[in-house]
Amino acid sequence: MKYPEVRMRRLRKSKNIEDLVAETTVTSSDLILPLFFDENISVDRPVSSMPGVVNHPLSGYEQVGNAIEESGVKSVMVFGTPKRKDICGTQASAPDGVSQRAIQGLKDNSHLVVIADLCMCEYTDHGHCGIVRNGVVDNDKTLLQYGKIAVSQAEAGADIIAPSGMMDGQVSAIRMALDDANFSDVSIMAYSAKYCSSFYGPFRDAVDSSFKGSRSTYQMQCGNSREAMREIALDIDEGADIIMVKPALPYMDIIREARNRFDNPIAAYQVSGEYAMIQAAAANGWIDGNRAMMESLVSIKRAGADMIITYFAENAARVLR
Repeated sequence: MKYPEVRMRRLRKSKNIEDLVAETTVTSSDLILPLFFDENISVDRPVSSMPGVVNHPLSGYEQVGNAIEESGVKSVMVFGTPKRKDICGTQASAPDGVSQRAIQGLKDNSHLVVIADLCMCEYTDHGHCGIVRNGVVDNDKTLLQYGKIAVSQAEAGADIIAPSGMMDGQVSAIRMALDDANFSDVSIMAYSAKYCSSFYGPFRDAVDSSFKGSRSTYQMQCGNSREAMREIALDIDEGADIIMVKPALPYMDIIREARNRFDNPIAAYQVSGEYAMIQAAAANGWIDGNRAMMESLVSIKRAGADMIITYFAENAARVLR
């Protein structure tokens, strides 16, 4: 019998050796936790389609921040649900709006990096991501509103602005607005390759979305990869500091292609549907939830992401610790 000359199992014989030769690792510093704040509630409210995720009231920022920091997570992304929605989403840019108050509350009571999601879908009564005219989102009028929202979020203390509406020219418009308002040190994390995905459903429960219909005129269709590279290149040219691919797991080829082409830091958003599927399968005993969670995060990092926006952030950080 001829024995194998190469024995790959030598490097798998103990956990410490496996860790020593690991090619891809996830740390708590890589994780960004989405946080939901709702102006309509006075106590935490669970999101039924996202087990373990809650909407927070506009209070208790110190407790919220402490719990996140104790887990090891250092960065959050803020979303808000206002009391009043209207056709123009005016509360999105209000100095005392729900996101602005949440951002300021977190900055005053924690050391977290606070990323402000910039979109209008939570604030419009039609649920679209911008100003609608004749049934269509008006790109350029929406850009003017995005600039106002970005400045109001920066004034509240946001470290990074993350525009998610997929309007053409949004990064340029936001960069100019921030610079004109003396916020040239505020970074932009662009939702550069955001697909028109079926995996966003549970998120709409979390923000009480009014949306009905399709966002296919501004979000990308799932079969396109070359278009994603064009979108990313345009955002970088317009001043994006960080680029993003959303969703993550169904689009890991896009993350990899972006990593091969661009030097900017890359974020990947493990969206609500991805989270809910793992949680549901774990609740039914079909998979080991923690193992599936960590495997999914390592896979996203392996594809080329530098940071991951995920609802698993706190739990994953505790597992890592």
